[in-house]
Formats: sequence, C-alpha cells, structure tokens
Amino acid sequence: MPPPAATPAALLVIGYGNTLRQDDQAGPAVAEEIEAASLPGVVTLVSPQLSPEHAEAVAQSRGVVFVDAQAGPDQEPRLRRVRPGESSQVTTHAAEPRTLLALARDVYGRTPPGWLLTVPAVQFGFGTELSPVTRRGIARAVEKISRLARMKLAGARRP
Repeated sequence: MPPPAATPAALLVIGYGNTLRQDDQAGPAVAEEIEAASLPGVVTLVSPQLSPEHAEAVAQSRGVVFVDAQAGPDQEPRLRRVRPGESSQVTTHAAEPRTLLALARDVYGRTPPGWLLTVPAVQFGFGTELSPVTRRGIARAVEKISRLARMKLAGARRP
C-alpha cells in the first residue's frame, strides 16, 4: 500500500520479480521479509514488475529501494545509487528504476533518493524453490535495507 501523502515513508521498498520463477522471486521475498519486520517508517510494495502506477508512492517517500534478482557472478547483494533518467517516458510494459524516479519528478514534482538492490540469482526455471545463493542473498539484502532504514530515520543522507 502506498504511504499516505501527509506522512511520507522514511523508506519505500519495492520488491519486484516473478514469484513463479525460482530465484526471480528474490525482490518480492525481500519486501515481504521487510514488511514482516515492521520497521518503523518503512513501507513495502510487491509487484511482478515496476510500472508507472508506482510513481506516486515513490514521490511520496523520503527514499526508495528497488529490489530485484540479478543473474551474474556476484555472490553478494549490491546496493547502488540510482538517479532519475532523462526521460520519464515508459516505452515497454515495465518501467526501470531510473524511469520511475523521472516519472515521480515529472508528474509529482518530487524525486527522493533512490537505490537499486540486486540479489544474486542462479535459477530461473518454473517453481518456487530458491537456490542457496539467493536464500543467503535475501537475508543479507534484508540486513542492508534495515541499516538504510535506520539511517533514513536518523536523517542521514548516505547508506
């Protein structure tokens, strides 16, 4: 659920990915664990993909973390800053984090700091079983978001 405009979330966590394709469900799994932790000031959204409808919640937050699975050699989750794109035009059925930040800027007049947190993934077949690499990555991603949430609540600007 998007945060109400009067009380912006200190941190919005959007976990996205296909929950029926093994490790691709890492983003939603992280968001669900963050939701279960009931961190003060943190609001979560789970979605199969990023879409323009998320721009309002992004604009209302004081910071946003986009969480997605990523195939590749990394064995650890990577948190990196994301800046708004030049254009807010969505040209496919799904948006990218940079595009959502630009859309929040162009439509709502506000762009919070944004981060992309990628969780290592190795299995993308049909099913719900997570690989050991992704299970470890989810736990570490939750730790990273928890630290970032504490910093946002304390008023710090950098993770």
